[in-house]
Amino acid sequence: MSLTREPGPLAGTPGNTNYAIEGPKHRLLSTPVPRRVRGEIGGRTVVDTENAFLLHETGLSPQLYVPLADVDADALERTDTSTHCPFKGDASYRTVAGSVDAIWVYDEPLEAASWLEGYAGVYLDRFDRWLDEDEEVQGFPDPYHRVDIRSTSARVEVRARGELIAESDRALVLSETALPNRYYLPVDDVTAPLSGPTETSTFCPYKGTASYWTVTVPGGELPDAAWSYEAPFPECGPVKSYVSFWGDDVEVTFMRR
Repeated sequence: MSLTREPGPLAGTPGNTNYAIEGPKHRLLSTPVPRRVRGEIGGRTVVDTENAFLLHETGLSPQLYVPLADVDADALERTDTSTHCPFKGDASYRTVAGSVDAIWVYDEPLEAASWLEGYAGVYLDRFDRWLDEDEEVQGFPDPYHRVDIRSTSARVEVRARGELIAESDRALVLSETALPNRYYLPVDDVTAPLSGPTETSTFCPYKGTASYWTVTVPGGELPDAAWSYEAPFPECGPVKSYVSFWGDDVEVTFMRR
């Protein structure tokens, strides 16, 4: 994401530079996944490879590709679905173990993307389970994307519908590539009632699975206005059980002393 989205060096419009990249504005780059990758459907391993890669493409999130030879041939059924990409070519689709159009293949990729031959792109969510080595994951991290967490003595205040609902002098600043800073507060510094977790959850391949909370303010409830990582990945351990806020009715201010 950091390479192909602004202001990354391979974005259509990169940040300030002292160079110009010759070639198409829409750029493709593959980065090997250096570990074993497995995908399961219905308890059956249908993808097992040590030669997967992430395809970085201008303006898009990285996409996992695996060798077609490492997909269980007995589980494959070619469908009538096809799509055209002006940068990669015509894609045909395969049903995998009953999951319709779960992968696509550029049987004759364009010359500029000839290295896609023999590989299949996958819809991660059309598989039941993915393993990165022996750990279950819901996505594969971009090696060019990073998360930094720092403590700050700045005052962070959170208002919802104009009401002060949290304030802290011991917040954490989470900086993530190509995204605005997020501020995480100790739950003890939140004065508004939090209820949940709600049924909402999201997965981040860098931080883990987020739980969401309803914030109660005078005049009603704001579902999913707060989130936390109750069991973050080790590299993001400092934000464990801290709370962050976001939403149309929420205002977060960051004030230096």
